Amino acid sequence: MKIDPRRVAAFLRDPGPCAVVLLYGDDVGMIRERAQGLLRLVAGSTDDPFRVADLDRGEADRLMEEASALSLVGGRRAVRLRDATDTATSAVQAVLAARLPALVVIEASGLTARSRLRQAVERADNAAAIGCYPESGRGLEQLVREHLRAQGVTIEADALAWTASRLGADLASTRQELDKLALYVGSSGAVDLDTAMLCLGDLSGLSLEDALYAATQGDVEMTDRALSLALAEGGTPVGVVRAGLMHMRRLHRVRLLVQDGRMSPEEAVRLLKPPVFSRRAAMLAQAAGRWPLPAVERSLREFASAEAACKRTGAPAEVICRQAILSLAHRAAGDKARGFAP
Repeated sequence: MKIDPRRVAAFLRDPGPCAVVLLYGDDVGMIRERAQGLLRLVAGSTDDPFRVADLDRGEADRLMEEASALSLVGGRRAVRLRDATDTATSAVQAVLAARLPALVVIEASGLTARSRLRQAVERADNAAAIGCYPESGRGLEQLVREHLRAQGVTIEADALAWTASRLGADLASTRQELDKLALYVGSSGAVDLDTAMLCLGDLSGLSLEDALYAATQGDVEMTDRALSLALAEGGTPVGVVRAGLMHMRRLHRVRLLVQDGRMSPEEAVRLLKPPVFSRRAAMLAQAAGRWPLPAVERSLREFASAEAACKRTGAPAEVICRQAILSLAHRAAGDKARGFAP
């Protein structure tokens, strides 16, 4: 069965006799956190050798063996299958048919609605499929507030909006950045916009931001180097493409404001909410002065297509991600070389 998003929190607290839980989606950190929570709930630990079996993608054929095994110390066993794909479908169906007491937790980022594995789990009455997607909008702002509140820290409204605009692609990295922010202001402290910009402006998301700003400036070499760093730091292809889409949407808003000539790019950038970090504002204004509206809109369509392509089962997601970002840089570089002006 497919778990309604409103019921996910309750299910994760008590999965009952469910035999298989499939965690899929784009937020790898959320998938990992939820999997670990289920393992601790069932087996008391994530690495107890007597009650937890940890399998990689290529070991799906061992699912039945591990799920059938009895714990030498008593209690329910848990089996974790990491990075699963549709190739695990038959093994999972066999476990579901056997109705074994163990809980099998499957981590499978990027599965589409047409995935055979996902469909098999959603159709079974003793299994649960849970989507794990990056928080955004009010949901992300609530996550930021609650995570900081748990550490005795409050955050002002404009700082909250800016912080939410920087985070959210991966739950694990989001929590890490918020922990650093809470540590900086201390217990009973308050986060204002200047503090948020100071603490988060130069952290792990910077390499991806570097890639996006370099791309719209037409700096192909810097784009490639920063993009490689962002992926090496744990950025997912879907998350990178989505960040590119958000970046071009901001450029699109600025370009619309200057389209009729009554507002300069610098003035338009200053109107953006949340505000652009000061040392980036000039770069965004320069891009708005160089990119024509049709080119921005074309890039928006291409990023939307790239995001959909990354989610297809078996798709070379990193290749698609790189092509989307680097094509932006090559287009800007070509326009700059021709003396292009809107």
